[in-house]
Amino acid sequence: MKFICTQENFYKGLLRVVNVANKSTALPILNNVLIKVENSGIILSTTNLEIGIKTMVRGKVEKEGEFTIQAKLLFDFIGFLPKENIEVELIEQSLHITCQNYKTNIKGLPSTDFPVIPEIIKNKQINIKVKDLKQALSQVMFTVTQDESRPEISGVLMNFSNKILTLAGTDSYRLAEKKLKIESEIGEETKIIVPLKTLQEVFRILTDEAEKDISVYINNNQILFQLNSEVELVSRLIEGNYPDYQQIIPTSHKTQAKFSVVEMIKVVKSTALFCKPGINDIKTIIEADKKEIIVTATNSAVGDNIAKFESEINGEKNEVVFNYRYLLDGLNNLAVKEAIIELTNESSPGLIKPVGDDSYLYIIMPIRQ
Repeated sequence: MKFICTQENFYKGLLRVVNVANKSTALPILNNVLIKVENSGIILSTTNLEIGIKTMVRGKVEKEGEFTIQAKLLFDFIGFLPKENIEVELIEQSLHITCQNYKTNIKGLPSTDFPVIPEIIKNKQINIKVKDLKQALSQVMFTVTQDESRPEISGVLMNFSNKILTLAGTDSYRLAEKKLKIESEIGEETKIIVPLKTLQEVFRILTDEAEKDISVYINNNQILFQLNSEVELVSRLIEGNYPDYQQIIPTSHKTQAKFSVVEMIKVVKSTALFCKPGINDIKTIIEADKKEIIVTATNSAVGDNIAKFESEINGEKNEVVFNYRYLLDGLNNLAVKEAIIELTNESSPGLIKPVGDDSYLYIIMPIRQ
C-alpha cells in the first residue's frame, strides 16, 4: 500500500471520520481507521458497530492495499505536519509517513478484523438541501437526551410524507418540531427514529461550504446519508414507536404575546441569577392590560429580580413558571428577531414559535408550584 496526497486533504478526510472511532478495550480495532487504497482513490472508514462512516480522499495511488491505524493518533499527528505533500507507505505492520522533515512509523493492525460497514441498497433516493437540514437539526437535536429507559425518545423522529419532512425531538420536558419541504416523493408515509449520535455526526459533516443536496436512503432498519459523493454515513435506526406528541401540542390558547427574542433572552439570563438552584424556576407574567411581559425570580439566600419589557399582547392576563434553561434553549434556537408565546394556564404547556414561520414550534412544560 502506497499513496501520496496533500496534508490538507488527508487531514480533512480524517476529520470527517475520527469521531466515530470508538474507545473500545474489548475490540481495539474499533479505535482504528481503515485506510483502503484503490485505483479510484483513498477511502477512510471508521465504525462503532452502530454508525459507520467512510470518505474519499484525493491523492496519487502508487500501490493498492489496506491497513488500520489508531484514528485519534493519526488525526492528531497529521494535524501537526506542514501543509505539503505526504507520502504514506505500508511497510510490514507499520505505516511509514514522510512529509518534508518528518519521517514517522506508526504501528497498526491488519484490516482482516475490521468490521464490515453495511452496504445499503440505494433506491428511493431522498434529496434534502444541506442548509435546510443543518438548520432543522440544530433546532431539534438539543431537546433530545440519552435515556436508556426510554430508547424511543433517545433519537429524532423523521417523518417523510407528501414531500414534507417533519423532525421532532423531546425529553418529556420540552419538544421541538420542524417541517421541511423536500423535492423527493417516496410514496407512502415513512416514520423512522434516528439515534441522536448519528444526527450529531451528520450535522458535523454538513459544512457551510456544502452547497449541494444530501441524499438519504432508508433500508432494512438502517439509514444512509450521502454527501457530495465523498462522504457516506450508515447507521442503525431505533426500533419502537415514537410517542404521539401531537396530543400535547396546544390547539388553543387564552393569551398570545409577540416579543423581541434578543430582549427576552437578556431578561431571562439576568433573572435566572436569582432562581432557586436545582429548580431553575423563573415566573413569566403576561400583563394584557399593560402590554408588557414581566419575568421574575426569588431566591431567599440571594435576593430577587423583576424585569419587564413591552410586548404586543392578545387575550387575558396569564402567568406560568418555566425552567429557565429550557426556555433559553428554545429562544436561542428560533433563528428570528421576533417570536410568539402562547399560554393557556399555569399548568399547561407553553408554545413558542417564530413570527411569520409556521414550520417550527417549541413546547415547554411548566414547573407546577
